[in-house]
Amino acid sequence: MKREYVVDYDMAVDDHSTGQTPTETEQEALHRVTLGMEWLQRAHGHLLAFHHNVGHAMDHFAAAESLLREAGHIDLADAIRDEYLPRGVVDEDRWSYDVVEDFEDGVLADMDAFETTVRTQLADGRRHVAERAQEQAWKERAENE
Repeated sequence: MKREYVVDYDMAVDDHSTGQTPTETEQEALHRVTLGMEWLQRAHGHLLAFHHNVGHAMDHFAAAESLLREAGHIDLADAIRDEYLPRGVVDEDRWSYDVVEDFEDGVLADMDAFETTVRTQLADGRRHVAERAQEQAWKERAENE
């Protein structure tokens, strides 16, 4: 008995759908754009980790400030308070959250909008078109061989 496999594109297509099927080249281009977005999302995660790691480090320096002061090392405690805790990570005024926000509001937002445009124009907004085609081909091969 031969099974029929229907590709579920996991996305409702609106009334303006053309029902278009992307060419192999369009599928590859769309796949590459999607992979690019996934790598930018990973980079965003690393930036968030960077932001959190810097925050935890500063918490330790803040704790060291009071301990140094208590131990009588006022000059070292003052250096933490006056020079190191208030400074940014990129320059004197740019903190780690500024870097995260710039990334989110800049390249991440721009590329996310671009990826949506590409999906809309090439595949009616459907996601993971190349993967779904591969899944369907593997299922058909397994059934036929």
